Amino acid sequence: MPIVVGQDTAKTRRTLSAGGKTFAYYSIKAAEEAGLGDFSKLPAALKVVLENMLRFEDGKTVHVEDIKAFAEWAKKGGKNPKEIAYRPARILLQDFTGVPAVVDLAAMRDGLKNLGGDPEKINPLNPVDLVIDHSVMIDEFGNPRAFQMNVDREYERNMERYTFLKWGQSAFNNFRVVPPGTGICHQVNLEYLSKTVWSDTDQGGEMVAYPDTLVGTDSHTTMVNGAAVLGWGVGGIEAEAAMLGQPISMLIPEVIGFELTGAMVEGTTGTDLVLKVVEMLRAKGVVGKFVEFYGAGLDTLPLADRATIANMAPEYGATCGFFPIDNETLRYLTNTGREEETIALVEAYAKENGFWRGDDYAPIYTDTLSLDMGTIVPAISGPKRPQDYIALDQAAKAFGEYIKGQRPEKSAPTDEKNEWTDEGGQPAPAHIPGDVGHHKSHAVKGQDYRLHDGSIVIASITSCTNTSNPYVMIGAGLVARKARALGLTRKPWVKTSLAPGSQVVSAYLEAANLQEDLDAIGFNLVGYGCTTCIGNSGPIAPELSEAVNEGDLIATSVLSGNRNFEGRISPDVRANYLASPPLVVAYALAGDMNIDIAKDPLGQDKDGNDVYLKDIWPTSKEVADLVEQTVTREAFREKYADVFKGDDKWQSVETTDSLTYDWPATSTYVQNPPYFQGMAAQPGVISDVKGAKVLAVLGDMITTDHISPAGSFAQSSPAGKYLTDRQVAPREFNSYGSRRGNHEIMMRGTFANIRIKNEMLDGVEGGYTKGPNGNQESIFDAAMEYQAQGTPLVIFGGEQYGAGSSRDWAAKGTALLGVKAVIAESFERIHRSNLVGMGVIPFEFTGGDTRKSLGLTGDETVNITGLEGDLQPLSEVPCEITMADGTVKTITLKCRIDTAIEKEYIEHGGVLHYVLRDLAAA
Repeated sequence: MPIVVGQDTAKTRRTLSAGGKTFAYYSIKAAEEAGLGDFSKLPAALKVVLENMLRFEDGKTVHVEDIKAFAEWAKKGGKNPKEIAYRPARILLQDFTGVPAVVDLAAMRDGLKNLGGDPEKINPLNPVDLVIDHSVMIDEFGNPRAFQMNVDREYERNMERYTFLKWGQSAFNNFRVVPPGTGICHQVNLEYLSKTVWSDTDQGGEMVAYPDTLVGTDSHTTMVNGAAVLGWGVGGIEAEAAMLGQPISMLIPEVIGFELTGAMVEGTTGTDLVLKVVEMLRAKGVVGKFVEFYGAGLDTLPLADRATIANMAPEYGATCGFFPIDNETLRYLTNTGREEETIALVEAYAKENGFWRGDDYAPIYTDTLSLDMGTIVPAISGPKRPQDYIALDQAAKAFGEYIKGQRPEKSAPTDEKNEWTDEGGQPAPAHIPGDVGHHKSHAVKGQDYRLHDGSIVIASITSCTNTSNPYVMIGAGLVARKARALGLTRKPWVKTSLAPGSQVVSAYLEAANLQEDLDAIGFNLVGYGCTTCIGNSGPIAPELSEAVNEGDLIATSVLSGNRNFEGRISPDVRANYLASPPLVVAYALAGDMNIDIAKDPLGQDKDGNDVYLKDIWPTSKEVADLVEQTVTREAFREKYADVFKGDDKWQSVETTDSLTYDWPATSTYVQNPPYFQGMAAQPGVISDVKGAKVLAVLGDMITTDHISPAGSFAQSSPAGKYLTDRQVAPREFNSYGSRRGNHEIMMRGTFANIRIKNEMLDGVEGGYTKGPNGNQESIFDAAMEYQAQGTPLVIFGGEQYGAGSSRDWAAKGTALLGVKAVIAESFERIHRSNLVGMGVIPFEFTGGDTRKSLGLTGDETVNITGLEGDLQPLSEVPCEITMADGTVKTITLKCRIDTAIEKEYIEHGGVLHYVLRDLAAA
């Protein structure tokens, strides 16, 4: 269908020629000539948003004043937080967030039908691509059968979901599905779906060129900013509204300029660079802001490294990390098989409309910081936050300090020789540094080795973050080759895996004959998908799991991903480290975080000689030469030729051809959610929160993984009991992420992370709280009891509440548990928006008040007033807290309903209710 542009935009419309064709476009220079302001010094990232205003100006949702506000932004030194209505060109979904999004669309068809409307009105108006990448789990590894066996299990587990998605592909217009086994959505987006500059006919039939923009239901949608495609993650509910034609309400952001100078030095990787960038930007504080990278250092920075930096924008807290269009952008588009006319259009458009990063590129930024890439050293980050940067030569020491902090009760030497021995009388491994008395170890049944604190039980080359980068993937293969030649292999307790983000990776690893070397040391292909990074690491060997849990050991993982939050990677692993793929291989050889792999031996060669990291580390030239030889345009074109076709398994998935979905009553994967049941034709009003009880008091950096985990769950959990009651065997539980199409599972999984700590309870980990009777019980059970009594609930939190993934179920689950308000010290951008989108009001403490300063125990009763009547965005309102002893404290909260449209969403009960009523009225 044609793109829709604004009706009042003729004064800024111009034409350009590229590749032998003529295109209309919306000219920033023409806007200046029309007297709308001086936009010449805007950063390229903000010019993309400005072009969006020019193209959609209609005097209704986008006004001339919105365009002039960008000139004011420049005049005010990079600040002018005016509310605007932004419309991305397309939407990207993955299956964990995509299934509930399609469930909601299907439910909206039912809801619209019940309101007397036409269900066919529920259709994406903007192109939507859903990539199935989150479902493959590493059950099998370290052998040639691993890939096929994992694929087979994936289909066995997920057939209900895949049947539903295939129905959606045929039922909805403008909706495509990339089948399982193709790759990770962000890598597929970067390598194939994106174009940097798009073109399409408008409603008048004229071909229009415009910047490629998108939002995605995954926080790492930001990866494509490395190719100058402006995109960021949103919750599924916000994406659904965008699909249905609703603009995204946002404030003109601040843009932080990050200058890169110098060049990377021998022995370092793009991963080392991005981990330093994450540390610097998280310390800077860029939540809700754009970051744009500039400087002479970009001249030597490959787009693959740029994409790695852009990918981890959620880890440094920014809305996005943008790289302007330059010669490297064109080189990448060429090398990845884009059409020549597309590349010609990108260059012509960027230069004509002021998006090109040339030698004279010098925009105004809100603030800046700088990094000399020549100072980068090998590094990892962990054990539980991406910003916890550690130089590699300090990693073993840092791990020892972490262990000491986890085990303050243990003493050091315990025998007459002044040497520590564990509970079994076994001496501590010689390489454990420092105060060894804080380490524990435990025998492994049937094996001739013991596990101890720091034993690496998972080493995974995983995630689009790094597997999209041929330099680090070829580097990992060369480390494997050199290690194999010397006779080294992974330690027997390490579960190794290779899960590339696209089939192109396998093509060039095989072309370089490196896959054989990776196979030889245990890094066999296990699937094309997120795997370990999303928590689909699969089980470790039972005897290892038993040793870890019986010995209360702090087992570790090393992965080439972007997330290492507590409880995310594996229930058996408490310390997780992010590293480059070559370092993942090296750590698999070492098998232990206590080993200083920068200087200690990784093992011995065939002759018993010590082998060090320097002995197996490839040179930059070795890597670059192989990349040049094997990463070809032809490989990309071949692997993406039939990207939507899928394999025989996908083609054999049968589905029905119907306008509305026939919800299977017995399905434990897909159920009709309750959001629109009994919905009135008219919206309600915002009510004060009265007589609310506290469901949880949570600390700082509570992530969406804490709120709505994606990984496995126990039979004893509320979700496990629900499935057991329906005769589902534990082997078939799959994961929370795969069951996001069933609200019954997801409600039971809300605040159910095994590592979450509710401060209402004394040191207890897991999803527990005090119920109405004061006894400890699961959060789900307590919430249902309060709901039966008609008692509203509130959550208290600390700083950066809702960090991490764009997980809409973190907000949906919160709403379905009956939570009316979340009160925190600060919110991460996406989660705050998601809460509003589900009708839950976010509030921030003011005046220095915090959960700690107030002495909250969870036994309080909360009243929040000032919400009824003419509530203005960002108003301050009174909150009365009645303590357990009857005393009353009154504090002031900032209501984080940020914009006028968000107020309407709350009045309607959520953004989807708003859209549904709007469509019914039309």
